[in-house]
Amino acid sequence: MGPEAPKSCVTLSRVLPSARLRLGLIGAALMAVLVAAAGAQGLAGADADAFARITKEATNSTPVHETAAFLTDVYGPRLTGSPHLRGAGAYVIERLKGWGVPARFERWGPFGPGWTTDRFVAMAISPTPFPLVAFPKAWTPGTPGPVVANATLAVISTEEDFKKFKGKLKGLFVLVANPDADAPSPATGPVGPRLTDTELRALSQPLPPAEAPETRAKPTTTDLEFARKRMGFFVEEGVAALLEPGGSGGFVVVGDGRLRDESAFGGQGFYPWPDEVATQVVVATEQYNRLARLLQRGILVTIEMEIASNYHTLEADSFNIVADLPGTDLADEVVMLGAHFDSLHGGTGATDDAAGCAVILDAMRILRASNIKTRRTIRAVLWTGSEQGNLGARWYVTHNLADPAVMDLRPEHQRLSAYFNLDRGAGAIRGLYLQGNLAAAPMLERWIAPLRNKGVATLSPRPTTEGDHLAFDAVGLPAFDFIQDPGHDPRVRHSVLDTLDKVDADDLANNAAIVAWIAYRAANEPDKMPRKPLPPPDKNAAGPWSPGR
Repeated sequence: MGPEAPKSCVTLSRVLPSARLRLGLIGAALMAVLVAAAGAQGLAGADADAFARITKEATNSTPVHETAAFLTDVYGPRLTGSPHLRGAGAYVIERLKGWGVPARFERWGPFGPGWTTDRFVAMAISPTPFPLVAFPKAWTPGTPGPVVANATLAVISTEEDFKKFKGKLKGLFVLVANPDADAPSPATGPVGPRLTDTELRALSQPLPPAEAPETRAKPTTTDLEFARKRMGFFVEEGVAALLEPGGSGGFVVVGDGRLRDESAFGGQGFYPWPDEVATQVVVATEQYNRLARLLQRGILVTIEMEIASNYHTLEADSFNIVADLPGTDLADEVVMLGAHFDSLHGGTGATDDAAGCAVILDAMRILRASNIKTRRTIRAVLWTGSEQGNLGARWYVTHNLADPAVMDLRPEHQRLSAYFNLDRGAGAIRGLYLQGNLAAAPMLERWIAPLRNKGVATLSPRPTTEGDHLAFDAVGLPAFDFIQDPGHDPRVRHSVLDTLDKVDADDLANNAAIVAWIAYRAANEPDKMPRKPLPPPDKNAAGPWSPGR
């Protein structure tokens, strides 16, 4: 049983106008033109008709930008476990049902409490008063009302540093890092709005061995043990709050305040819960550096801060949103589309990943409104817990497909044809990362051939190292990640500037048509997609709920 829709759930037409007015219904004559154009792309019969129908529905007035606007501007950041996420989920279920697409919540967990900040005020009082551009880290406690206290610089990176600061930090605002003399300056213009032909050609080549993801160093368990000891020290000392720098040029990146074990679960991260942590605040790098330099000069720095944090403990579980378009003669077989529904809490998670969610939802709308029949069932899933280590996707895979810790395959494992993930920002789709599944390339080449005039022409053999598709790849299932143009300054991701302003409505509409077409082709292909060899069991790829751990 999923979360209920909030009583204050708003009506679309009363809050936000459509992103644009498009052409009305296309007549029969124009439909014939679209079918002819599909024929020019080498399509015939049912495929040509489906291509025309998808193109028509995507060309008509589309709600895809409006969907993204509601997920961001109306419901705000969607931190896993928060009431904002639950409200956005109820909106999506209502939206899908209105389009005639059956949808449901699927619980997963346990996850732990949600968290919100209901009030935050931060000021430097001396030597010169000025407001701080700062944000509390998620899942950290608030303050006992307004707190005015002096600041100190306490950088702890070795065991010897504990002795240096023991008994000296009680009630102080503690800056935990030295000022960064090499902080990057803000960008002067758009960074990489489109992938160039040269960049796309490079993506089509395998990574050189020196750059292969598996050769990169990963944090170790020892790193986590020291981080936990350091956090325990700060808690025991009774600091007022920990302050750290978080990005320059306005791109303040605010993550979790819990302790993340990057070495666990295949490097995707998991948070030991519960962990007692101190109040933690991220400050814009330029301001943090100013405060740290003052302290290094021996000048007294006084800060005032008030944080009202709220832990939401009504439910220990989170949820994924699942929507199905049933197939015909191969309905037991499934083609999956996915994007992650949760976000970090600094911005509103527009490019990461409300844009991807809006596209996946609109692809389902297009297929339903076009009355296109597919042999296999097409399933869309919007994941939560992704920012905490792909937890929702890994729970789904472990409980429905296979537990990677022991590699016991469920019947559904054989029936899944492929999973397609959309989580590379809001830019235009340019192709697919194959995740090393080279046997799938000929099939995908045929599918993207009609999309070349949309700029979709690249199949990269390279694996990507972040995304919910990794949960599927970990149990040997065909899992692909869409290649997308950057579309915005790359520093937007995870920053407080990740807002709807960074999303282009035309790219969203085109992406929805592309995803709908790929889903249609995968669902009607005579054979399921080729698979890589089944990997060996890996206890580090499972979640805490796995019986194999």
